[in-house]
Amino acid sequence: MSQKWNEIISSGNSKRISIRELWSYRDLVVLLVRRDFVKEFKQTILGPLWFVIQPIFQTCIVLFMFGKIGGLGPQGIPQISFYLGGVLMWNLFSENLVKTSETFRANANIFGKVYYPRLVMPIAQILTSFLKLLVQLSIFFVAYFYELYTSPAIEPNVGILLVPVYFMVAAILGTGLGLIISSLTTKYWDLRFLVQFGVQLLMFVSTVTVSFSVLADKPVWMQNAIVANPVSSIIEAFRNAFLGPLGGEIYVPGLIYSCSFALVSLILGVIIFNRVEKNFMDTV
Repeated sequence: MSQKWNEIISSGNSKRISIRELWSYRDLVVLLVRRDFVKEFKQTILGPLWFVIQPIFQTCIVLFMFGKIGGLGPQGIPQISFYLGGVLMWNLFSENLVKTSETFRANANIFGKVYYPRLVMPIAQILTSFLKLLVQLSIFFVAYFYELYTSPAIEPNVGILLVPVYFMVAAILGTGLGLIISSLTTKYWDLRFLVQFGVQLLMFVSTVTVSFSVLADKPVWMQNAIVANPVSSIIEAFRNAFLGPLGGEIYVPGLIYSCSFALVSLILGVIIFNRVEKNFMDTV
């Protein structure tokens, strides 16, 4: 007797992107998010406290190097919220980029045994990064409300309503670039060594370390390099929303550039990722 199948899985299926199929695997996404969120610090002594300890350490280092020694910190307002906000935004971008860029390599064994939409992994990564961000924002708000109470120079504004959009753009930007790099690493595995080093280096050429307002008297090449970083304008807008003009500037062309960069990188990343996945197991 002839059998009728509900769905036929073949390499040709990877040419299309089915939102309905991704939605049908939402339970798997939830399981992956829970797994990634729990496993990272499950066997550590301090456990989930590392979620807040890491950005605090990073903020202290950046504050000491660039705010105190370098003298590049903002003038007239406290600097803890300034640098902590930049670190959180950068970590959201960099974590999605690095983790997504390892999608094929880290899941090669699973991909060769079980079928499910490969885009499930990057989607789970984005959700995991937002869960971590929610935990880390608790530390930011503690520092922010203390400085808001003690410093009259801090001027929050209605831009706070756009903060979720800034977070989304940073996450999409990291995910899009991560998808492109992940696809390239199926043939060029050396790229995975350059990604983490490059991301760390790129942070020093962004507004995590310096505000746009301080760049006026800096060399032109430095100004162009920091403005060309698509995360810089997002960080500035985030700081402006909470700290006011002294904390950051709203650079509209830069925000348009960042949003466009994120959208284009995501579209290209998904297309390239979707094409590479059908031959991935043959390549590795």
